[in-house]
Amino acid sequence: MQRTSIKIQIGNISEFKTQLLQWAQQFKTAVWLDSNNYHQKHSSFDAILAVDTISKIETNYTNAFQQLKEYQTTVNDYIFGYLGYDLKNDVEKLTSSNLDRLSFPDLFFFQPKKLFFFKKNTLEIKYLNNFKNEIKTDLNDIKSAKKSTSKTTNNIKIKLRIHKDEYYQKLNSVLNHIHRGDIYEANFCQEFYSKNSTINPIEVYQNLNEISKPPFATFLKLDDKFLLSASPERYLKKDGETVISQPIKGTEKRADTEEEDLKLISELEKNPKERAENIMIVDLVRNDLSKSAIKGSVKVDELCKVYTFEQVHQLISTVSCKVLEKIHPVDIIKNTFPMGSMTGAPKISALKIMEKLEETKRGLYSGAVGYFTPNGNFDFNVIIRSILYNATKKYVSYSVGGAITAQSIPEKEYEECLLKAKAMKHVLLNTK
Repeated sequence: MQRTSIKIQIGNISEFKTQLLQWAQQFKTAVWLDSNNYHQKHSSFDAILAVDTISKIETNYTNAFQQLKEYQTTVNDYIFGYLGYDLKNDVEKLTSSNLDRLSFPDLFFFQPKKLFFFKKNTLEIKYLNNFKNEIKTDLNDIKSAKKSTSKTTNNIKIKLRIHKDEYYQKLNSVLNHIHRGDIYEANFCQEFYSKNSTINPIEVYQNLNEISKPPFATFLKLDDKFLLSASPERYLKKDGETVISQPIKGTEKRADTEEEDLKLISELEKNPKERAENIMIVDLVRNDLSKSAIKGSVKVDELCKVYTFEQVHQLISTVSCKVLEKIHPVDIIKNTFPMGSMTGAPKISALKIMEKLEETKRGLYSGAVGYFTPNGNFDFNVIIRSILYNATKKYVSYSVGGAITAQSIPEKEYEECLLKAKAMKHVLLNTK
């Protein structure tokens, strides 16, 4: 599939990005990925927009990875989309029977007619050749794009799916499983939601992004369903023969002063519980990558390094491996899905136990958004710190979770969940 490519210099990048996102709302499907210029050595682009569908795949979890494999191979072009958490049921003999008010498909990818890649002040536009004559017209339309007039309702009331006392009971159940040896770490998640609520997705996304400025921000529109994500975490990236994963485990709040911030960074770096959480997941990721890796190539490039974001400090590790060219990119993903940072260890036991204890189907939350390139490379984030919205059902949702180990104290875990939920709650209650 041939694409026409042109490069132009953009003066005011921030203003152009805003106009571009407004212009993109005319399409039923849009994926916007933004690194917010966060300094990271593994990034390929500063931001990407994919819009306008030429072909797509949309399915539930049944045989989903095989369908994606066939679609990606046949299209042999850029495809953008997501992998829902419940694709776990395609990888293992598992089920998902919890409440689902959002109704996202388990898997969705599309081949866009129109692509916009940002790198510093350069915008590279790649249109399928059939549509190359539209580039000039579209650029004029983008520069005159009008701001959406729809409003976020004033009556958003956020409710907890699991209240505090029940949360403590469920965490004690997780701890009992750990003490019995069924698992040694699990990521337990809970939902916050609002019914009969209308929001302006662009405004909510932009406000969330402004508060968090994460390296894996995402605005995804799929007809009447939206993902507004401020994710700090990369799930998996393939660049040639190299595959990397960057699991996050370990969270600390930001301080008001630089001196106090440095103290918190040092404490997080040395915290035995947080390091233990991270190292356990690193071990799991190493095992997952080894299923696709050239023997002996799996290595830990960074272990428990503190990365600082607008809201929190995080412990992040980087694990890499080399893969043979003959291994299909979708198989690499399937061999590591769902990502260890959102499951636990041993993975299958943790998945089964969490399914019983959690009240809500995770759906897109704990899944991944990203893209494949024509040469089989890919890059996917982890869908956390995200607001999900079904406009038809007027249902708004965000979920948070935390790693539970033998050292976990339910009260502390609950506080960490509230810290992670802080930005989402703030923008929903303060975007008018």
